[in-house]
Amino acid sequence: MFQSEDNSKLAAKNFDSQDQLKNFRERFHFPVHNGQPQLYFAGHSLGLMPKKASEYVNIELQSWAQYGVEGHFKGQNPWLPYHENITASFAKLVGAKDSEVVAMNTLTVNLHLMMVSFYKPKGERNKILIENNTFPSDKYAVDSQARFHGLDPQAVIVELKSDEDNGLSVSEQSIIETIKKLGSSLSLVMLGNCNYLSGQKFNFQKIVEAARAVGAKVGFNLAHGAGNLQMQLHDWDVDFSVWCSYKYLNSGPGGLAGAFVHEKHHLSKTLSRFEGWWGHSKDSRFQMGPQFEAIPTIEAWQLSNPPILQLASLRASMEIFDEAQISRLRKKGDHLTSYFQWLIEQNLKGVAEVITPTSRGSMLCLKLTKNPKLFMDQLIANGAIVDFREPNIIRATPAPLYNSYEDVFNLVQLMKEISNGQ
Repeated sequence: MFQSEDNSKLAAKNFDSQDQLKNFRERFHFPVHNGQPQLYFAGHSLGLMPKKASEYVNIELQSWAQYGVEGHFKGQNPWLPYHENITASFAKLVGAKDSEVVAMNTLTVNLHLMMVSFYKPKGERNKILIENNTFPSDKYAVDSQARFHGLDPQAVIVELKSDEDNGLSVSEQSIIETIKKLGSSLSLVMLGNCNYLSGQKFNFQKIVEAARAVGAKVGFNLAHGAGNLQMQLHDWDVDFSVWCSYKYLNSGPGGLAGAFVHEKHHLSKTLSRFEGWWGHSKDSRFQMGPQFEAIPTIEAWQLSNPPILQLASLRASMEIFDEAQISRLRKKGDHLTSYFQWLIEQNLKGVAEVITPTSRGSMLCLKLTKNPKLFMDQLIANGAIVDFREPNIIRATPAPLYNSYEDVFNLVQLMKEISNGQ
């Protein structure tokens, strides 16, 4: 894909000049180091701030100042239906119908709410299949759900096992075989879309098909998938999904999360669900009746009215995604990340090894060979932002919305300079 002459700043600039998405970079604030934009490669952890975020938040602050409680019904963007500004954007992003997605709560809260509905252990069918190297919060959530049902997590929570040379990834064959082996004991498959540590992308469609064959429900955590990968949650027949918005979706620290429930479950009379007043029928919500009347969409899973200021920040980013389009972002992301890996292989032999498999999104997991903490400290001191995982892993993401090819080239050159100085 790349030639020897591509290992130059001129080549990186040429790639940037041909990039049809390059102008989106100007819509974000970059942190500054010594008067220059940082080499920011931590979009998998916290996305950069859209420049319109402060404008959109300030509009709602002004509405609050001007209208007080009447801001729910007055102003430029009345608050009562404000979350609906996100609906169509989320639906396009994850391949869903508008009725199947909602912006609400935070990621782990949504995960618990979904497991209330879709983890129904009964007799032998009581196991939950999760990733190896799962994010700790996910593990805490499934363990506590098992205990809530009076079960021993060690007996019912099953972790995938790596069968790849990097010690992190799991082959597709192994995942499918594990599901088949668990068979009638499997209640729920609950995996990430893209593993937070290895960066491995899972084949959702095949996993859903295998789970259906043994009678299990399927839910996915899209924390590292939403805004990173293309998805078709409705067509894949996924039961539920949850995601945060502060990583690739750039909504700000602690930003509002999202959730998906397939429309086939919306009118179920047997599905358990925790309920709150914001999930009550919009037509009669303010009659304050004692009996819950569910909205006939995923909005029935809402508990409380959402935080408007966080919605405003999220709206600023989702408008950019609507314009850029996830299919185009993924196409650029694949090329940009491949260029990143190629440059590492050309310039950092014996220093850093890419251990993320080719089935991935934009994040690369790099294994450092010597002085990993010192290497990380020197990157930060020189204006590069990545993140570190013990004992020797760096995660770095060239986010296609705002990272350039020249960013990638400059980061690899900085890493080369640091390694030569050690």
